[in-house]
Amino acid sequence: MERGPELASKTTKMTTLLYRGHHYQQNNATEGKPGVQLVYRRNVYQSRQINSPRTPVQLVYRGVGYTR
Repeated sequence: MERGPELASKTTKMTTLLYRGHHYQQNNATEGKPGVQLVYRRNVYQSRQINSPRTPVQLVYRGVGYTR
């Protein structure tokens, strides 16, 4: 099924949701919130990995014990 340029440029805003025969109002709580830019800082991440104490964790899966 091909879409023409007139169909691709149309945008509709969904106001009600239909799930298993029930109608729900769409929650647009994020409209007024500003976006947040996430930043990866390698040196901060690596220093936290080095400085964190690694305590062994005992795990059991199907009756077999493991140490992580």
